[in-house]
Amino acid sequence: QVQLVESGGGLVQAGGSLRLSCSASRSIFNIFVMGWYRQAPGNQRELVARISRGGESNYADSVQGRFTISRDNAKNTVYLQMNSLKPEDTAVYYCNAFPFIPNFWGQGTQVTVSS
Repeated sequence: QVQLVESGGGLVQAGGSLRLSCSASRSIFNIFVMGWYRQAPGNQRELVARISRGGESNYADSVQGRFTISRDNAKNTVYLQMNSLKPEDTAVYYCNAFPFIPNFWGQGTQVTVSS
């Protein structure tokens, strides 16, 4: 069974930056496209960014130009660099495969952006 553990969240002022990390309990990153998702209170979980095994990335319009997804297959880790954060980026952030696999969801990491 795969476990994904997200970290790096926190409280930051608008305009600030955070770097999220997602580590897997075993090597899966060579197999799957990986994605970062987020869920704000009252909202559905949404895909923020995804990255292919070869490193090609795609972003939601709302984060394009501000967020950067990257991966290190050797370390079984995927990252999300978030710059120019806005209050509307406040959410719990999760990583998962893309398309997501229900059994892969972890606890997520809370990101709170104050205005």
